[in-house]
Amino acid sequence: MGDQKESLRKITHTLAMKNEEISNFVCTLKQSLDNLEANSSRVQEDLESEFTSLHSVLDEMKENMVTRIKQERASRTYELQSQLSACSKALESSEELLELANQTLCSSATDGFNQAAKDIKDSVTMAPAFRLSLKAKASDNMSHLMVDFSQERGVLQGLKFLPVPATPEIQVSECQVCDNTVTVVWTLPEPDSKIDHYILEHRRTNHEGPPRIREDYPWMVLEGIRELEYTLTGLRFDTRFMTFRVKACNKAVAGEFSEPVTLETHAFTFKLDAASSHQNLKVDDLSVEWDSCGGKIQDIRKEKTRTNSPMHSPARSALMSPKRAPTARPGRDRFTAESYTVLADTMIDAGQQYWEVRFDKESKAFAVGVALRSLGKFDQLGKSSASWCIHLNNWLQQSLTAKHNNKARTLDCAIPNTIGVYVNYDEGVLSFYNSKTKQLMHTFKTKFQQPIIPAFMVWNGSFSVLTGLQVPSLVQSGQRKNSGTSSSNASLT
Repeated sequence: MGDQKESLRKITHTLAMKNEEISNFVCTLKQSLDNLEANSSRVQEDLESEFTSLHSVLDEMKENMVTRIKQERASRTYELQSQLSACSKALESSEELLELANQTLCSSATDGFNQAAKDIKDSVTMAPAFRLSLKAKASDNMSHLMVDFSQERGVLQGLKFLPVPATPEIQVSECQVCDNTVTVVWTLPEPDSKIDHYILEHRRTNHEGPPRIREDYPWMVLEGIRELEYTLTGLRFDTRFMTFRVKACNKAVAGEFSEPVTLETHAFTFKLDAASSHQNLKVDDLSVEWDSCGGKIQDIRKEKTRTNSPMHSPARSALMSPKRAPTARPGRDRFTAESYTVLADTMIDAGQQYWEVRFDKESKAFAVGVALRSLGKFDQLGKSSASWCIHLNNWLQQSLTAKHNNKARTLDCAIPNTIGVYVNYDEGVLSFYNSKTKQLMHTFKTKFQQPIIPAFMVWNGSFSVLTGLQVPSLVQSGQRKNSGTSSSNASLT
């Protein structure tokens, strides 16, 4: 009876889920019908607006061209009428002179003939008819203002709806992930001169492969991209992957999104474990401030959504449940006495990791490095075999030293505002860098027998940690260059 009830309960649950799925789909279809009606009206209005605009352009062009014809006609009419008036007056004067000449010739009187003939000759010489140009000053041909609309008519007859742009394809082999930037490159199946821009969307994820229906992170939209690639900068990689998709747009319509591509953007991410810290340290997730009022300043958050825990390496953390594991160092075992120390909440047991720490250079003392989880609560960083660090002493005279197993080496380098820490667990390398110039400050070479964890110490000062950083390319190239050389710090390993 109990098994049948359980079976029926499962069937009921499955049916309810299916009903909910169908109900949601029905709502989607209804919404699609409403959207179809609205979108159809919108594109029809846009089309009518475009044709109205085209008519306006044609009317304006027609008016301008008709005005040009009228101006040309008026100008030529004035020239020809002026020339006609001058010729008419000259002809009238010439006819009068001709009639006078004929009368003189027909006269029988000889008295005064010679004088009359001389006067007529002088008049003919000065007659306007002989000073006129008998070539028209303006042509009556207006063919230069004719317009051939055959090409334009062909263009208008070829007018059609803009095609939907083709779907781009992201070229995974050409995409690059380095130095906390991602360069995404894509191509089109064939060139399309009508494409105006591209829209790139990306979101963080801890899942490799195509996007899932329900993701914790929303899509971030980048619009107006004119090239076939885009570089995202200033990223903090606090998830293992980023998913990208891109679509092409012309002036009227956008195409379909490309197949989503997931790129690995894994970087070392951790927070500070307030439960491990000395009670004189006021600890936030990524910052610490010294407070001499010890015991009154710890505010350990009861609810944290962090995936990683001190019991798991970065490489394994993405596969774990999002529930935070209990801390491995309970409050009664926090650092004490002069060990003003706080540890991170994530251990390292493989691979290459990098993080940075900004510290107050006016701190009386500060140290950054790594330690074994077994570091004693009275142990100071660098004074036991379970920790490695570089230490700033600002008590009487400022100095910077590398410390391990109670041995110290003074470092002859400028003290930066921010220190980069590089760990290659598999090769037993721990290096410290000026984070701005990437200049190497010191390297420990050893063999880590156990998982290690970022460790920090501060006295009368403060610091903050930057995580989610990839190993900088300059650090990687420098490590490769120095991999074949022996360490000058062997005495500290």
